[in-house]
Amino acid sequence: MQELHGTTILAVKDDQGVTIAGDGQVTLGQAMAIKHGARKVRRLYRDRIVCGFAGSTADAFTLFEKFEAKLEEFGGNLVRASVELAKDWRSDKYLRRLEAMLLVADSETILILSGTGDVIEPDDGVAAIGSGGAYALSAARALRRHTALTAQEIVAKAMAIAAEICVFTNDHIIFETASRNDA
Repeated sequence: MQELHGTTILAVKDDQGVTIAGDGQVTLGQAMAIKHGARKVRRLYRDRIVCGFAGSTADAFTLFEKFEAKLEEFGGNLVRASVELAKDWRSDKYLRRLEAMLLVADSETILILSGTGDVIEPDDGVAAIGSGGAYALSAARALRRHTALTAQEIVAKAMAIAAEICVFTNDHIIFETASRNDA
């Protein structure tokens, strides 16, 4: 059976908060886009946490559920919930087989979570995952360094650039922002 994949998730932080965006393309194998409007970014824990996924859809939904349970358990503490999920993900025989990554954020912090136990906070407030992640990350870093655009504007332009370059990324972009005003 062929695996469903292909996505780009990007997060950028500024003084107003963190914006995460994800494209809508779902690819079957290496050659066929089978869905164009998938929602790979969502709000969690009382709408204070934004989260995007790359990888197997079913695996990502399992991780969303586990992550949301960790957020509830630790009162919405993003870092603690992320570390505890990463521990479980790495040590649990079932979870270890999941093939997905998460990009999670609150209004102050961006983290990349992986099944190898990684919980990585980017140095520069910009992070990306997925097959088009490197393209979006490069564009976002350039825009951040050389413009005065907001995080949301940077994310929109960088995702558009990634969609032009990466065959696994489309221009059906979903945005979610964790605003400092909402915290």
